[in-house]
Amino acid sequence: MKIFHSIKDFSSPKKTILTLGTFDGVHIGHKKILEKVIQNTRDDKYESLVLTFFPHPRMILQERSEIKLLNTMSEKIILLEQLGIQNLVIHPFDEIFSRLTAEDFVRTVLLEQFKIHKIIIGYDHRFGRNRTADINNLIEFGEKYNFEVEQISAQEINAISVSSTKIRNAIQQGEMVLANKYLGYQYFLTGTVCKGKQLGRTIGFPTANLEIEEDYKLIPSKGVYIVSSEINNQTVYGMMNIGVNPTVGEEQLSVEIHYLNFEGNLYDQKITVAIHQRIRNEEKFDSLTLLKEQIEKDKTQTLSYIARL
Repeated sequence: MKIFHSIKDFSSPKKTILTLGTFDGVHIGHKKILEKVIQNTRDDKYESLVLTFFPHPRMILQERSEIKLLNTMSEKIILLEQLGIQNLVIHPFDEIFSRLTAEDFVRTVLLEQFKIHKIIIGYDHRFGRNRTADINNLIEFGEKYNFEVEQISAQEINAISVSSTKIRNAIQQGEMVLANKYLGYQYFLTGTVCKGKQLGRTIGFPTANLEIEEDYKLIPSKGVYIVSSEINNQTVYGMMNIGVNPTVGEEQLSVEIHYLNFEGNLYDQKITVAIHQRIRNEEKFDSLTLLKEQIEKDKTQTLSYIARL
């Protein structure tokens, strides 16, 4: 997949089949649109192109918006590449771009820069200054400027009944099984393993402390989760705790993973942690002994889950 960091950087010898949006989560609803884009390029006559934006438009246009995103940009790139998209344009979204009228956007971006043959879009997509243009306007522009418009119908989208907002809400409630169903894959965190307080070692459960660089990435609610990672070309399962370790009086939120049946040094390595399901809430125990007993129960539950896979 070719990646361009601005609309003006894009070039292709072929006309394009395009879709655009933030695609946060690249969930099963998004995939319906993206797969149609790919199907339209099977004969090699056209190239598939996704236009997305960063920062997320809500971060720019809504004052006090503290939206957390399902994917970091590097995670989104991986998901789009896995689907088979040929070109990705990540355009810096700002107030100047947001003031572009719908017709100027169609003329200067879609036609002059992207040379589109067809645009594939959801029936409810709005665009242009103040989001005043809709699918009907786009169809009119298509007739005027000679490009095709294919819309994903309300019936098709409602049949899936999923949105990035719905997934964010599920993750914030710790409902990972539901979130994963909507995503079509296990929600994952990507970060670098760094040194922590190493308290886990003292009770026989050493942990990898995950540092997530992007502060806009959505972290699930506090609690204990069953997770897995690909380490040295092997799937390794474990338990992840998201919280402040109240038993030992800490206050800073941490993400720690205890991997089962794994020995090795992960410090400074970048790892991806897929989250399967939530085991329980974070709890404060009266002693480290009681905490250890609970972690043993968590381990038993995790092993039982793995055995059923």
